[in-house]
Amino acid sequence: MYLTEEQIAEYEDKGYVLVKNMLTADELAVLESALQDLGKHDGPEVSREADGSPHVVYGMHALDERFSALAHHPKLVGAAEELLHQQIYVHQSRVNIKQKGGAIVDWHQDFGTYHRVDGVPEPKGLMISILLDECTPCNAPLMCVPRTQHAGIVQEASVNKNAVDHGAAAKYRYDIPHETLDRLVKENGLEAITGPAGSILFMNMNVVHGSTVNITPLRRTILYLNVCTIDNRGTAFARPEYLAARDFSPIIPGEADVLSKFATA
Repeated sequence: MYLTEEQIAEYEDKGYVLVKNMLTADELAVLESALQDLGKHDGPEVSREADGSPHVVYGMHALDERFSALAHHPKLVGAAEELLHQQIYVHQSRVNIKQKGGAIVDWHQDFGTYHRVDGVPEPKGLMISILLDECTPCNAPLMCVPRTQHAGIVQEASVNKNAVDHGAAAKYRYDIPHETLDRLVKENGLEAITGPAGSILFMNMNVVHGSTVNITPLRRTILYLNVCTIDNRGTAFARPEYLAARDFSPIIPGEADVLSKFATA
């Protein structure tokens, strides 16, 4: 097993579980090198901050073989299959880089967009978040409302046409109104996801989450692999492929060194 019984129970209760130190220092170095190369990409997959620095790069696993290797990492694939009880495919991948002043991401559910826009039938999937940097209470960590996976899709959510974060993706995101968020937090609490670099969060795609502006000089970079079970395919294709998959092939896990083999001596 890739996850303990306690970790699986935590996921089933809260809708997410953070597994610390899943990746090694060598693997993190490979991903950091890939990140630096990806920042030079200048296609439509890149959304930038006001100063021109990259903020989000979508479709990372299709742009760089090292991120593709990450998607096939046996620890990630194995843990995801243990939680979902099926093989998985990548619905969307992205890098989120929060430098000082990095933009807010308002409260939402990933399934809100995947269902309404991409035609994904059920919330049978995960947001897999790989912490490339240490996430602390100070540098705008991801925040989650536990147990909101049980609430189903939030019907009050709507697209904020004035959203400025994340460029192309924000116009498809269904933000949750303050009144609904207030109720959900009062009922379930709120948790900031903090941990060392190399930790990985496995989160149900119906969990309400968001993050605030990073006002510190501490970079906060998270790599995201949003996966669905292979029987839970998107049926609508309004968004480009780097935002919503067309390839529903199951992810085949690689060898243990699938990522570390890229490390330089």
